[in-house]
Amino acid sequence: MRLIRRRNKDGRTYNLPSASEVAALVVGDIDGSIGDRDIIIETQSRLLQRIDVHHPLYLALQYPLLFPYGEDGYRNDVMLNLLASSEGGGRKTVSMREFFTFHLQNREKESQILLSSRKLFQQFMVDAYTMIEAERLNFLKYNQTLLRADLYRGLNDALSRGEKQASATGKRIVLPSSFTKGPRYMSENCKDAFAICRWAGYSSLFITITCNPKWPEIMRFVSKRGLRPEDRPDILCRVFKIKLDHLLNDLRSGHIFGRVLAYTCTIEFQKRGLRHAHILLWLHSDDKPKSAEDLDKIISAEIPDEVLDPELYDVVKACMMCGRANPKSPCMKGGKNCTKHFPRGFCSRTTIDEEGFPHYRRKDNGRTVKKKGVELDNRYAVPYNAKLLLKYKAHINVEYTCQTSAIKYLFKYIHKGNNRVTAILSHPRGSGSASLDEIQRYYDCRYVSACEAAWRIFGFPIHYRSPSVQRLSFHLEDKKYVIYKDNDDIEEVLNKVDSKRTMFEAWLEASRKFDFARELIYAKFPTQFVYNEQTHEWTKRKKGFAIGRIANVPPGIGEEYYLRILLNIQRGCRSYEDIRTINGIVFPNFKEACYALGWLDDDKEYIDAINEAHLWGQTAHCLRQLFASYCTLRTCVDLSMFGIVAGNICLMTYFIVKDKSLEDKLTNSWDDEFHNVVQMNYATSAPHDSHEDANASLPGSWGHSSSTSKHQWFIESVIGSDFITRSRYSLGSLTFLGCMVEQQTLFSFVLALNIYTKMELFDHGNLVTLLA
Repeated sequence: MRLIRRRNKDGRTYNLPSASEVAALVVGDIDGSIGDRDIIIETQSRLLQRIDVHHPLYLALQYPLLFPYGEDGYRNDVMLNLLASSEGGGRKTVSMREFFTFHLQNREKESQILLSSRKLFQQFMVDAYTMIEAERLNFLKYNQTLLRADLYRGLNDALSRGEKQASATGKRIVLPSSFTKGPRYMSENCKDAFAICRWAGYSSLFITITCNPKWPEIMRFVSKRGLRPEDRPDILCRVFKIKLDHLLNDLRSGHIFGRVLAYTCTIEFQKRGLRHAHILLWLHSDDKPKSAEDLDKIISAEIPDEVLDPELYDVVKACMMCGRANPKSPCMKGGKNCTKHFPRGFCSRTTIDEEGFPHYRRKDNGRTVKKKGVELDNRYAVPYNAKLLLKYKAHINVEYTCQTSAIKYLFKYIHKGNNRVTAILSHPRGSGSASLDEIQRYYDCRYVSACEAAWRIFGFPIHYRSPSVQRLSFHLEDKKYVIYKDNDDIEEVLNKVDSKRTMFEAWLEASRKFDFARELIYAKFPTQFVYNEQTHEWTKRKKGFAIGRIANVPPGIGEEYYLRILLNIQRGCRSYEDIRTINGIVFPNFKEACYALGWLDDDKEYIDAINEAHLWGQTAHCLRQLFASYCTLRTCVDLSMFGIVAGNICLMTYFIVKDKSLEDKLTNSWDDEFHNVVQMNYATSAPHDSHEDANASLPGSWGHSSSTSKHQWFIESVIGSDFITRSRYSLGSLTFLGCMVEQQTLFSFVLALNIYTKMELFDHGNLVTLLA
C-alpha cells in the first residue's frame, strides 16, 4: 500500500504525511457505512467465535504485550463511582472515552508498560479513538431509528385521514450538526464565523501557533523516562492545550494587540506529528492598525540583531524561518519551489496593496541565519510578533487580514475538516503476479493520527469562539418541526406541541410582551434576550453577550426563503401577518411582500441574456445549456413564465419549423406541456396517435421508437439530453421530471449519497405519491 498525491484532490486536506507516526486509514470515513469490525478468536475447544470491541478480552487479545496478564478491557457495564455518577446527570456507567482517558493517565505507582510502548502506544490510541467514534455513531444510528420528524400541518393532515400511529408519518433523523468534526459541524461553525464577521467587520489578525516538541516542559518529562517527544502524543497534546489557553487569555487581555472584540480558534492536526491552532482576531476599531507604522509595531518579518537581542534571534532562527533548508518540507513543491512564495523579496517599508494584502518591511541589512548549511536572510522570515515569540518560543505566525478580499477563503480554510489521504493497493515491483492486477485500486481515506486521537480522547475542544453565536430557527405558520417516536400516538404528540412554543413563536410572543423588543430584528434579539430551553421563552439578558444568526435557506425552497429575507428587516413583529405587512398593507404571502420592498426583480435580465446569445449566433446546444443552468441554479423568480419565454427561444432555435400545424403542436405553453406529462398514464394506455405523428417528424434517432413522445422531445430539445443523461429517457423518468417542474424545482434533484444525505419528502404531496 502506498500513499499518493493526486492533482484533482485538495492539497490542504490530502497532503502527504511527513512524520514517522502511526495513523489509522479509514476508507471513506468513520461514518458507520463500513460496518462493524470483524474480530474472530479461537477458543480452547478449537472453535471459532466472533466478538466485538465491547468484549472485555478484546484489548488483551489485540495487545498481548500491553496487557500480559489478560486484564479486562472496556465493557458496557463498568460502573461509575458515587461522586462521578452524581456529577454525570444520573449516568451510572463509564463511557468508552472515559475508560481510555483513565488508562492514559500517568501514575507513578502503576505499571508504565502502556505509556512506554512508543509506536505500540500510538497504535493503541488510534485504535481507541476509532472505537470511540464508531460507538458515538452507532448510538446515533440505532437510537435515531426510533425518532421521526414531520411538520405540524402534516401531522394534522395525517390525523384527519384517520392515521393514529406515528410510525406511518415523518422522516428519520440524520447525523446532527452537534456531532464533532462532522460535515454539518464544520459547516455550521464556518457560518458562525461569518456571523461574527457581519457583526464585528473584517477580522484584524490571523494567528497560527504550532506545537513545539522541544518545549522544556515536554523535554523534562520524556527525558526522565528515556523517551522522545513523539513517543508521548498525549503529553504533547496536554502541554499544547495549556499553552493555547494561556495564549488566548493573553490575547483577550488586550496587552498584546489591544482590545479584542471577538475571536475564533480551530485546532488542526498536521500530518507532521504536530498539532496547530488557527486564530482569527477582531480588534476594537480604536486599536486596529491604521497605517504601515502601526503594523510595524506589532508584526515583524525581519531577523533581529543577534547582539542586541540574542534571545529573540535564537527563537526566530529556530522557529520562524522558511524551510528552504529542508527540501523534503511539505511546503516545498518538487523540493525546489516554496508553496508559501518564499523568498518574498526585499522591501524598505511596509505597504498594503489594493486588495488589502500586506507586504511587510524586509530590509536588505545583511542579517542572516544559517540552517543546515543554508544561509537565509530577511526574505525568508515568517511574520511574527516579538512579545508572543519570546513568551511561547514556538512557531507563531501573525498576519494582517483587515479588508483583505480573501476573507471567505480564510474562514473556509480554518474549517476545512478532517485530514484525508489517497491510498493505492498494488503488487510490489518484481512480483510475478503483477500482471494480474489490471486495475489499480484507489481508496479515499480518513487519516487519523496519534496526536488527533489523543486530543479527542481527552475531550479537548477543537473549536473556540467568542462571543457566542445563537443559531435562530424559524418556520412558516403551522409548519414547525415536530420530533416524536415511532410508537407515539399522533393526537398526543399534537397536544404536547400545542403546549410548547418554538424559538420563533417565542420571539413573536416576546415582541408582544416587551415594548423595547419591538425595536429589534430577529437576528439582533440575542443581544438583549436569552432563550430559555426549559420554559421555551425569551427573557431579558442580565449579563453576557451573544450574536444571532438566522438559519440559512436556499432560494429555491419557496416561502421560507422570502420569510428569511423579511426577518432581516422587519422589527417588532407580533404575528406572521405583521411580518408580511409593508407600509400598512398586508400582502397575501412573503414573496409579494419582498416584491413590495423592492428586494426581488423579474427575469428580464436572464431572458435578455438568452436573446443576446441567440442573436450572436450561439448553437442550440449552448442555448439549452444556458437555459438549463438558470433553471437548475434556481436563479429565476417566476420559473413558469421564464420557461414560456426562454424555453420557446431555445425550442425554435433548435428546430426549423415549416409546417404551421406542427409548429403549433411543438410550441405549446410550458405549463401545459409538462402538466400533460404528469397527467399521462403510460402504464395503462398506449401512446396517442398525435404522439406517434410527432415522433415520425423528429430528427435522427429520436423518432425511432413509438415510446418516445412529443413531450419527451420537448424536454430534450429545451434542456438537452446530455444535461440529464446520456441514454434515452425511460417513461418513468419523464413522469418524474414533469412532477419536478410542477413543484417549481426544475431538475434540481441532485444528491450525493452518503450517511449525511438528507432528503425531506413528507407524505402529503404529488412528488411523494409519484415516487411511491
